Amino acid sequence: MRKSQEQVLQNKINVCLLALVSCLLWGSASPCIKTGYDWLCISSADVGAQLLFAGVRFTLAGIITVAAGSLMFHRKLVPTKKTFPSVCVLALVQTVVQYFFFYVALSNTTGVRAAVIQGANAFIALFVAALVFKMERLTVKKVAGSAVGFLGVIIINLAGGSFGSGFRLAGEGFIILSTVAYAFSSALIKIYAKDEHPFTLSGWQFFLGGLALCAIGLCLGGRFSLTLPAAGLILYLAFLSAAAYSLWGLLLKYNSVASVTVYSFAIPVFGTILSAIILKEGAQAASLQSLAALVLITVGIIMVNREENKR
Repeated sequence: MRKSQEQVLQNKINVCLLALVSCLLWGSASPCIKTGYDWLCISSADVGAQLLFAGVRFTLAGIITVAAGSLMFHRKLVPTKKTFPSVCVLALVQTVVQYFFFYVALSNTTGVRAAVIQGANAFIALFVAALVFKMERLTVKKVAGSAVGFLGVIIINLAGGSFGSGFRLAGEGFIILSTVAYAFSSALIKIYAKDEHPFTLSGWQFFLGGLALCAIGLCLGGRFSLTLPAAGLILYLAFLSAAAYSLWGLLLKYNSVASVTVYSFAIPVFGTILSAIILKEGAQAASLQSLAALVLITVGIIMVNREENKR
């Protein structure tokens, strides 16, 4: 990438706008996936169909990403022999593992709860980057911010009654495991983007991971009848993955992990609002538990990244 383009992607205003666009797209994923389950008549017990649904989405996302990137950068985006193993690792962590847990979880929890718990992405990504990959430095402020944010996650998982049925491993638990996979993939993208273009990494890992999810889903007996509205929804989900992850990958390539993931606070906010509108979960979105959890997670993320942003 030319120096001028690199400077554009390091401009604080541009980083903010592009990161928020990615977060808005990601925030729309949960309600759209749950809507897809209804339109495709996929039950919470039909794991095979859930994974097949995910596989079709990400296979298309990979094709869209590679095709769009090839046109945009005027060259074929194909991984080299050196970078192909990196693509395979990303496909396993970012697509297969992360979305295995995410798609199964969404059939066992509400869109609002899933969106709020996803706010833990920023904290888990920080600890993985710092403790596993040595890419970030933990400070007292960052640890304190993480504690505040995790308190929000605890509140929403302990909530019961009209808000939900409390913590379930196959629901809220799998969402948390999905965020762990996301944290590892964020750090891996930062590392692998040094040797390969982010569009190539995202596109091919989506494609290979999507094919793997399709194969797993079919082996588990997954089937569904595709309607025109459902096909349009899958295309939208494929587009949002292609656009959001490619933008995120570019930002991670030219900025620190913390300075990008600070905007992850917007994912649960957008997700909660869109779930309230699309899934008619307004009562849950406006509940004391969800509002308190959103505030704590947002404050925690800002505390974690405040020092990084000042630098």
